[in-house]
Amino acid sequence: MDNKDAAVVLQDIFHAAIDSALPGPVVPLSMPEKPRGRCVVIGAGKASAAMAAAVDAAWPDVDLSGVVVTRYGHAVPAGRIRILEAAHPVSDSMSEVAAMMIAEAVRHLTSDDLVLALISGGGSALMALPISGLNLADKQKITQSLLLSGANIREMNLVRRHLSAIKGGKLASMAAPARVVSLIISDVPGDNPSDVASGPTVADTSTPEQALAVLMRYNIPVSPEIRNALLAKQEAYLSPAAQSDSRLIATPAMALKAAAEAARRHGIMPLILGDALEGESRELGIVMAGIARSVKLYGHPVKKPAVLLSGGETTVTVTGFAGKGGRNTEFLLSLACALEAQEGIWAIAGDTDGIDGTEDAAGAIIYPDTISRGSEVGLHAPDYLAKHDSYSFFHATGDLVTTGPTLTNVNDIRAILIS
Repeated sequence: MDNKDAAVVLQDIFHAAIDSALPGPVVPLSMPEKPRGRCVVIGAGKASAAMAAAVDAAWPDVDLSGVVVTRYGHAVPAGRIRILEAAHPVSDSMSEVAAMMIAEAVRHLTSDDLVLALISGGGSALMALPISGLNLADKQKITQSLLLSGANIREMNLVRRHLSAIKGGKLASMAAPARVVSLIISDVPGDNPSDVASGPTVADTSTPEQALAVLMRYNIPVSPEIRNALLAKQEAYLSPAAQSDSRLIATPAMALKAAAEAARRHGIMPLILGDALEGESRELGIVMAGIARSVKLYGHPVKKPAVLLSGGETTVTVTGFAGKGGRNTEFLLSLACALEAQEGIWAIAGDTDGIDGTEDAAGAIIYPDTISRGSEVGLHAPDYLAKHDSYSFFHATGDLVTTGPTLTNVNDIRAILIS
């Protein structure tokens, strides 16, 4: 197998994972019974606009309206449902406007009405309504600090729930006595519905003290205003009157299964290592290099030709100068350095939403000659890894994977191909 053939296989595996989670096919399969009264559609996340379009198309005969918010550049027409756009990963003023409009949309409903909540990754930033005593700038500062700290997504969303007047089940309480059904595309390790977009329609069992502990763990300054707001007594997160039903319609595990099926079509044995791998991106790269070498040299833990598949969300703890990068490109650059030009091993890693971090690529592909090709144009890979500038390295070598917004999000997919 040469580089060209390997790239075709890896791209096919990656896109099979994305296709398995596209809202158009999966949303209609999980929709509830039609309501006797109105259906109000709300939602937040990178996939929410595409999910809303699927709902509008599936129920032409239902009294349907609503509003959802997605990331800038991820909007699509959704008929009777209004689509808003806001910033990610740090909220902006439109995030607050969207949250207020969504909250207003679910008020004054009856028990005959249905609230259909379309929730996907990214919703935490896109729908931001601070609790009493805080403003949007407070939340922005905390989010920026968490993003640079190395905190994982569960820790980040735990804090976000307790700083929000709408998350942690509070939105479902606002909709009472209407029935609330949430269709969720999960992007979080473990697929806990309360972690996806910080669970606006899911009861929260965590405490403000736990949120404060996360901030202290990562040495994030907590002003007296934030401390007081966090510890102030809040209303119940999900009132007994609220009827909430959460349905996972696409998950990282489902995406990995589709990726494995694509590998088998190419005659390659897949081994799924897990859908919730976490930790520092560069450290996971070193670990995965060791496993790939074992497959190549000894046939353990799977005989070649094989592909090692994994999902989940790693972290990048930024220290000192930071260039352009993302968790997937940092993982790949670390992997390439650790493999030391081992022949017969290639890899792809990318975010299924099409955006690795804040740059315009989903991820990248590495080849046995990745490091040497970089050297030929004056790039010293360890230096780029040290300064978190992996995007720039792969941009220069021409190895970025650019999909544009995919309109779904089941987190990262990593595939290491061994011939």
